[in-house]
Amino acid sequence: MPTVMINGAIRQYDKGTTYESIVKEYQPKYNYSIALIYFNGKMCELSKRIEKDGALSFITTSDPAGYNAYVRTAQMMLVKAVSDILGDKSKEARVKIEFSLGNACFCSILGGMRATPELAEKIEARMRSFVEKNIPIVKKTYPIDDAIELFRRQGMKDKEKLFHYRRSSTVNVYRMEGYSDYFYGYMLPATGYVRNFKIQAYKGGLLLILPTLDEPNKIRDFNEQPSLFDQLMLATKWGDLVNISTVGDLNEQICNGSISDMVLVQEALQERRIGDIAQRIHDNGKIRFVLVAGPSSSGKTTFSHRLAIQLKSFGLRPHIISMDHYFVNRDRTPVDIDGNYNFDVIEALDLELFNGDMVDLLNGETIEMPHFDFKTGRRVYKGDFLKFEENDILVIEGIHGLNPLTTEHMPEENIFKIYISALTSLNIDEHNRIPSTDARLLRRLVRDHRTRSYSAQETLRSWKKVREGEEEYIYPYQESADAVFNSVLIYELAVIKQFAEPLLLNVRTNEPEYYEAKRLIKFLDYFVGIDPTPVPGNSLCREFVGGGIFPV
Repeated sequence: MPTVMINGAIRQYDKGTTYESIVKEYQPKYNYSIALIYFNGKMCELSKRIEKDGALSFITTSDPAGYNAYVRTAQMMLVKAVSDILGDKSKEARVKIEFSLGNACFCSILGGMRATPELAEKIEARMRSFVEKNIPIVKKTYPIDDAIELFRRQGMKDKEKLFHYRRSSTVNVYRMEGYSDYFYGYMLPATGYVRNFKIQAYKGGLLLILPTLDEPNKIRDFNEQPSLFDQLMLATKWGDLVNISTVGDLNEQICNGSISDMVLVQEALQERRIGDIAQRIHDNGKIRFVLVAGPSSSGKTTFSHRLAIQLKSFGLRPHIISMDHYFVNRDRTPVDIDGNYNFDVIEALDLELFNGDMVDLLNGETIEMPHFDFKTGRRVYKGDFLKFEENDILVIEGIHGLNPLTTEHMPEENIFKIYISALTSLNIDEHNRIPSTDARLLRRLVRDHRTRSYSAQETLRSWKKVREGEEEYIYPYQESADAVFNSVLIYELAVIKQFAEPLLLNVRTNEPEYYEAKRLIKFLDYFVGIDPTPVPGNSLCREFVGGGIFPV
């Protein structure tokens, strides 16, 4: 009988006991559902069995890995429900999980079918029947050729194409009541674990509304974000137009030798959209302050420079400044609960000085622009004077640009706010989406190493705190922007791959960040890498991989 250490106590179990049976014993002691376990430091699904001595700890749905397992299982239940309801039509009118929208996943039904409230009601009822039956979700490992043949028989051309370019020799396939599918990441052992969800018809598609990571036991009302939705749909439709909606499609174009043209087309599309924003600013006639805000690694710096060039083409004289230069001196910088300086809170900025300077510029006065010395932690002045002439305009980059407190004393008619983010529309396949946070994390990991000599461990370790700051200080204001810009390039992960992989492979098994690094390595393995040579020097991608023409 293997000996197992659980919560400091020694237990013995019969060899072959499932982790799920142990979880049932300990679940009453936890506020949230146990979704996965660590055994001897290795993450495992609950369907696995004990074979040897070791230490066991629990992962709940309040942990990112457990929460993601819940989301994937709910998505499989949705796809299975649609397949059951549509019957023979399901190979043509199949569901595609498109993107995340707050606490919901937006799904479209391919083949020209629009989702109705009646269909949404039927799907939810079917999913709830799965919950009551508590249907097992069984994982089986197939040789890759057998998996491709299985997906071919089920009409899953996207998965057939995806694994054609995969270097792995095997594929894990999940099976639920006669339905087989592939999901990227760990799953729950049965449908009875997924009790909190809601299905809603929305904009011709479906919303799978789920709990959030901070409240995994309850469903919040869906909060519409129309500007964000429009940008994500725009990117999705563009991908469909050029026949790149999944990683398999992208790999196919790379291997066919047509990716250089695609790089230039994608760059031209972004340039046109930046030009459209510049024209709106010019045509307004009253804008003097353009504030650019967005989450980490959105490409704010490169975007600001490219916007400035477009503004110059309209005869304006843009000046790019960073709001970081308006940090309060270090002795006034707020600290977090650990006693570390917190530069993400709005109190880290001298808003009185910022607003005063901006109003003085509007009133025709000359101001001396501040510079923040990060070594000394103090604001300094270097004789950088500015006075607004007729065509002068400021492009101001900073995470708090959308917060109304930042511009509370400035006339609204003189302000134009831009929200920029990396809104990923490319999917791994039709049932596995790429989280925008993963794309931004890989961008940051590569840039941090190149510009700051940070290790992958350091970037991964700080990411949770970065995300928490975004949730509190950026996302609540994104819908107040006058324009939304999607900085994602459909090809970029194929470029970033060869820069990120060596950094991630350097994370050792004894590091706390090892499993996150391992997950990202597996994710990048889906992509065929491409050389960055065709990427122009003014590309947003260059901000992260280097070789760009703009300072970062």
